[in-house]
Amino acid sequence: MAVKDQSAPHGLRLVIEDYPYAVDGLEIWSAIKIWVEEYISLYYSTDVVVQQDTELQAWWKEVVEKGHPDLKDAKWPKMQTREDLIDTCTIIIWIASALHAAVNFGQYPYGGYILNRPTQSRKWIPEPGTQEYDEMAKNPQEAILRTITPKYQTVIDLTVMEILSTHASDEVYLGQRNSPNWTADQSAKDVFETFTKTLAEIEVKILERNHNEELRNRTGPVKLPYTVLLPTSEPGITFRGIPNSVSI
Repeated sequence: MAVKDQSAPHGLRLVIEDYPYAVDGLEIWSAIKIWVEEYISLYYSTDVVVQQDTELQAWWKEVVEKGHPDLKDAKWPKMQTREDLIDTCTIIIWIASALHAAVNFGQYPYGGYILNRPTQSRKWIPEPGTQEYDEMAKNPQEAILRTITPKYQTVIDLTVMEILSTHASDEVYLGQRNSPNWTADQSAKDVFETFTKTLAEIEVKILERNHNEELRNRTGPVKLPYTVLLPTSEPGITFRGIPNSVSI
């Protein structure tokens, strides 16, 4: 869905320019990577410092060998350079924050109306020429209702989706901290403050894009704006907000 292009924003040119997840996501990704790079630069000035950090090396060894023994043949970063550390931390933060938010907090808004997003099909699509196909052609609504999730399972599914799509009242979002004294290092606080401001600017740009009528994919035919990558949110089901990490 994208090709490398150093002249394009974030070094990537999207195959589909009006692709809300990619456009918003690349901005969030870039902000995370810059924050990670600046933070790591405060404590790891050279590749040698990374290599000589015994706790870091022990953690990475455990991740690769014990956390993912099933992927022992994968091409894992060697964790020998600052670039290895920056890329790894960026990926971890992205997956646990923005990626999860994009796939999770839209579940109820998109799937709360079960006909819009049935969670299962109890029957195969009938073949032309069969009795089931003729019945479907005569009464498609009844055929669909016999196929999709039954009432009891629907209630269970909607309950789960509602819980998963709800932000807690004490949710901590990307670019936020529970306490202003999360570190005694003022340099780290300054870098984090810049990250917070960048996310606020991205939020404004996302809202502006959602009001741009030329970007038809931002709302789709049902006029439901794409908001799941807006960084902040109020409590409840809001169809927006990127928590600091996955918490269920």
